[in-house]
Amino acid sequence: MSKKRISVVTPCYNEEGNVRELCARVRRVMEALEHRYDWEHLFVDNASKDATVPILREIAAQDRNVKVIVNTRNFGPLRSPVNGLLQASGDAIILLFADLQDPPELLTEMIEEWARGTPVVLPIKSTSEESKLMYWVRSQFYKLMHRLSDMETYQHFTGFGLYDRKVIDLVRAFDDPYPYFRGIIAEIGYPYKKITYNQKARKSGFSKNRFYVLYDVAMLGITNVSKVPLRLFTFFGFACALLSILASAVYLVYKLVYWDWFSVGVAPVVIGFFFLTSVQLVFVGLLSEYIAAIHTQVMKRPLTVEAERINFDDGTATNSLAALQKQTGESVVPSQHQQQPTSK
Repeated sequence: MSKKRISVVTPCYNEEGNVRELCARVRRVMEALEHRYDWEHLFVDNASKDATVPILREIAAQDRNVKVIVNTRNFGPLRSPVNGLLQASGDAIILLFADLQDPPELLTEMIEEWARGTPVVLPIKSTSEESKLMYWVRSQFYKLMHRLSDMETYQHFTGFGLYDRKVIDLVRAFDDPYPYFRGIIAEIGYPYKKITYNQKARKSGFSKNRFYVLYDVAMLGITNVSKVPLRLFTFFGFACALLSILASAVYLVYKLVYWDWFSVGVAPVVIGFFFLTSVQLVFVGLLSEYIAAIHTQVMKRPLTVEAERINFDDGTATNSLAALQKQTGESVVPSQHQQQPTSK
């Protein structure tokens, strides 16, 4: 009977100070389980500008269990990890980030839980060594998501976790060109097991999740899991209209009673104008987020475009180029960079 296969998928971007240690720690864990499982460690690099890719080439040349996909450019923290999950060949796929904040040693417990029949294993941050302010902000956002959503959401779940092959096949079936992975896992709703852990501080480098990236992820999460904000603004519009009618009636009566000396003035008009204008701008901005999500779905762009593959036995250079050739019916010739050897 052939052994089942475990895939560890690691997205990375400018992580030259972390990939060697991460790879070594994952190898120690997986080698202890080699009597039960085959394994692979797939790195998906978002066109790093430092020495990350040369280091990964060196590691892959020494260890056939290490595979590498290099993207043509930075496709962001949402698309690239999901593409890596879809390219993994394991019966169970583990998403593990390259910043070493999530302990690779937790893989053993996750795999044991999966072996007992749990299709989804979710490590949840119980504490964190990051900024206390940032941790509090994240906590408030997760609580907001929980209130807005009509399904269960996982607070302090970053995507780090183990997923059975059938779960990843369902993720593929979503066919989302800009996937909110945490929302997809919640939407699928398979039984899961939570494992709590303390998230360490980053050991090397710095976080690539700047304010705009965090805002983008937050808005994508809200628009993916809930229509409540749109309906809240509808209710708010009705409430403002009712309040305006009541205020108008009060002012009319007051003016009729105290006609000679009561002056309405322009202050209420100015204040009301700016208030309602601000509300409209907020509503238009929120509505634009939903329209942008629809626009992204309609465009149906590939998750990523791959420039190079290393240690893939099938010899494919890029699934994205093959998909493009299939759609257009034209021959797509990879660039010189994409024609590099697929294994070292």
